[in-house]
This record gives sequence, C-alpha cells and structure tokens, in this order.
Amino acid sequence: MIVDERIVTFINSLETRNSEILETIEREALASDIPIIKKETQSLLKVLLMIQKPMRILEVGTAVGFSALLMSEYAPEGCRITTIENYEKRIPAARENFRRAGRDEQITLIPGDASEVLKVLSGPYDFIFMDAAKGQYIHYLPDVMRLLAPGGTLVSDNVMQDGDVIQSRFAVERRNRTIHARMREYLYELKHSDSLVTAVIPLGDGVAVSVKQDAKPRETGDATRDADPSEDPEKGNRQ
Repeated sequence: MIVDERIVTFINSLETRNSEILETIEREALASDIPIIKKETQSLLKVLLMIQKPMRILEVGTAVGFSALLMSEYAPEGCRITTIENYEKRIPAARENFRRAGRDEQITLIPGDASEVLKVLSGPYDFIFMDAAKGQYIHYLPDVMRLLAPGGTLVSDNVMQDGDVIQSRFAVERRNRTIHARMREYLYELKHSDSLVTAVIPLGDGVAVSVKQDAKPRETGDATRDADPSEDPEKGNRQ
C-alpha cells in the first residue's frame, strides 16, 4: 500500500459499479487469486480513454482480459484493441471472457513473449497500457516507443512495487533487487526521455502516465540564440 488506506477506502466508496460482465469477471478473478487492476487505476484508465479517444490500443499483459474489456467499454466505437499474454493457462480464460462480453471481434489476443511479439507489431498505437512483468518494462520500452504514435499515451501500471522502489536496494529482499533496479531505470527513462512527458502518480500501486511528443528540431545552442544583432551583417544593415 503506497497511499493511506483510509484515503483509498474513501475514494473507493465513491465508485460506481462497472458493467455486469466486468463485475462478474472481477469477482471470478479475485476468487482465483488472479490480480485485477485496482479500482483507482480503473477510474484513471476510464478518464484517460475518454480524453484521448484512441482508435488503436495495445495492451502488454492480458491476464484474464479484465482491463482489455474495461478499455473496450470506454474507447470510441470502432476502436481496435491488441493484447499480449505469455501465461498459457490464462489465454483460454481471456478469450472466453472476450466472447462472453461480445468483444471477441474487437479485441485480438496474441499469445507469446511480449519482448518477441512487440518486435513484429507495426504501429502506430494511440494508447498503450503496460501491465506485465515489472522487471521487463525497461526491455519493452524501445519497441513501445517505436509503436506509440506522436501524441499517444503510455500508461504503466504497478511502477511503485508496493513502495519498494523508493527504498535503497539494500533494504529490498535480495530476490527482488533486479526488479527494483530495472523499475528505477524504467522510471528514470520515462522522466528523462526527450520524447516523453511523464507524470508518476501515487495511485493504486503507482501509475506512470506518459505522452509522446512530436519530434522537435535540436536546439542550435545559446551562442547562436544570444548572438549580438550587430554581428549579423543583414541585421546590421537594417538599422
């Protein structure tokens, strides 16, 4: 928990119900100990989708299809969703849930390792939702950037690792230190990339929302910008 539990409880008490199929899938998933995006993150996704109005969505990490179905309900009519899942036991469940919801023609599930699948996809995608193995986010990023359209939104879930990401690596269990280091590197790249503007939000288990900027010409340097007009022959002749 990275936010005061009382605040989370209050925020969630204000939530309205999802569609009946989403409520059913969420109950089934939680009963089977399958993680579902938190209520607060669900609300954020809904709002971002209503603002962005993406026509092509890519999701990295399907699980049982809950988040893909949620996005399908809040994206514009005609939006197409591609989602990637590597865990074989969850793929049939996700496909069945898409069928149950009547969204199996709108949502395409690609089985396989995301690091391999991403390389063969062709974009651009207007909206990418990253919700897979946290230690792999940094490895997915180059292809995600290639696939994300200028002006597109990248949402990365679970970036705070239950708060561990703010700890010294020596305060983290040894078995989690590689993931800890990779997530810190990932967040640094999101915040320092010339191509992205990113907000890291302490909501749920931490969400990073990034927007890809249009390519900009490189600055020519202070010396050129601050040159004395009298040194420019053309400017000097116009006095």
